[in-house]
Formats: sequence, structure tokens, C-alpha cells
Amino acid sequence: MSSISRLPRIGVLANEDSWYFRDLQRAATGLAEVERLDFGALRSQIGGSECIDAGVKISGGFEAVIVRTMPPGSLEQVVFRMDALAALQRQGVLVVNPPRSMEMAIDKYLTLSILAEAGFRVPETHVCQTWQEAMQSYEMLGPSVVVKPIFGGEGRGIMRVESSDLAHRVFKTLQQLGQVIYLQKFISHPGYDLRVLVLENQMWGMRRSSESDWRTNLSHGATATPEPIPPEIADQARRAVEALGLVIAGLDFLPDGEGGWYLLEANAVPGWKGLSAACDVDIAAELIRFVVGRI
Repeated sequence: MSSISRLPRIGVLANEDSWYFRDLQRAATGLAEVERLDFGALRSQIGGSECIDAGVKISGGFEAVIVRTMPPGSLEQVVFRMDALAALQRQGVLVVNPPRSMEMAIDKYLTLSILAEAGFRVPETHVCQTWQEAMQSYEMLGPSVVVKPIFGGEGRGIMRVESSDLAHRVFKTLQQLGQVIYLQKFISHPGYDLRVLVLENQMWGMRRSSESDWRTNLSHGATATPEPIPPEIADQARRAVEALGLVIAGLDFLPDGEGGWYLLEANAVPGWKGLSAACDVDIAAELIRFVVGRI
């Protein structure tokens, strides 16, 4: 008797209107069945073998899960989501990125701490919990600092603070909201940065430029052009991904204006819409081929 083979089944944790899910679905034609999963619908049933589903059974039903979003939630919700992904990984489901590496990369403080310990050049950063300590840090790092949420991406929630009065109001508000205060010394730069997208042994470079905003996020109107990756940056990108245990990552490098570079952060759920267009490369197809190959 001949066995009937089926295409591998890949779940994509993505928002309902996700362009990235549709791009992955397109790229998977003929290679895999791709279905959207909702983080908010994740649940687990334990009593014997654990069964995890998200409206559709994932345990035993999917060979791989790609994480394409990391929606906000309470501490308990975030911990449960990571725990559920780790359980799927233990069951033999390929999770991209691996849950432990994602836990590190979505936490800006933990990421920077690991990178700094590994010898990477990162911006001078202070992290504290009271507005009084934050004001002391501002006096040390100012007169211009960048305040960021520990969790977040695409430039959301980031602001530049350039006066003591504004710093006082911002830090007090963050403390009242129960937020950790994460501030970095503002680094003067020539209006662009270098985004390096790494997928296992492949990498692509994109210059993100902005004439009207100190932030170079494409979601804030920056433009994207292909950019050769300097050998020293390529080496740093490989080592950073290895240090964080990531499979796919977006790494942001900022020139210091004197020939050197800072590594700003690592994104474990990197977008590729702008990079695909700028570099004329089908990142979704590359990712699908990688996942199917691993399966």
C-alpha cells in the first residue's frame, strides 16, 4: 500500500488583519498549509498528555508555529503564552523563534544586559523604578535622553526628553502607572540607521533614513534602501543572534558619526515588508523554506 503524504501544517500567531500572515500564506503555496492562530485564544488542557489549542488543536496537529505578533497583555498572560509555546516545543513542534530566545528579545532590558555582557557596544542606559532615581539618571545622561517601554516595537511608546521639567512629568507618570523607567543617552546620528535581518545563515541589510524624525522606523515615515553590510557588522549580527538564541531577528545598528556603530536592540518578531521591497528579496519565501526544511 502506498501512503498518502500531506503538506506540513504551519500555524502563524498573527493579528486578524496581518499582512505578514497573508505574505506567508502566499509564499507557502505548494509547500505547506498555513493557518492563522490567535494568541488570545491559546489554552491548555492537562490531564495526561497536555493538549494546547487556539480554537484549533495545535498539539499533534501542527508541525511548526511561527510567531508573527506579540500583543500586549498582563504579566500572567505574557508568561502563560510563553509557557504554552515552550510546551509545544517540548512536544516536538518547531517554534520560530524559540520561546526562551523570544522571552529574552522582547525584553529590552534583558536583551541589552546580555548584549553588553557579551561585549557589544550599546547606548548608555539606566533602568529604575522611581521618578527620583530616574531624575538622577537624567542628570547623568542628559540633556537629551530617549525613554522607551521595556516591551514594545516599531517605535511605539518611545519619546525623546530634552528638559528637566518634561523629564519630571514623564518619570512621575510612568511610576504612577507602575512602569519601569528605561532611559538611554540620546546618540546624535546622521539621520539613518542600518537594519540587518538575519535568518539562520542568511542576512540582508537596509538603510532606514528620515529627514523629519529622529526615529528611523518605517512606520514613522522613514524610507528604506538596500545597504551593503560592513564585514564587522555582519560578524556582530551573527554573534548577537547566537548570544540570544534567535533563528530570525532584526538588528538595529546606529552609526556614531565617527566610523563606529552602536547595537541598539534585537527584534525577535521582525517585519520584512520594507526590506523585501528595498532589497528585492522574498523574505516570506525564505522563511517558509527554512521552516519546511527544519520540519
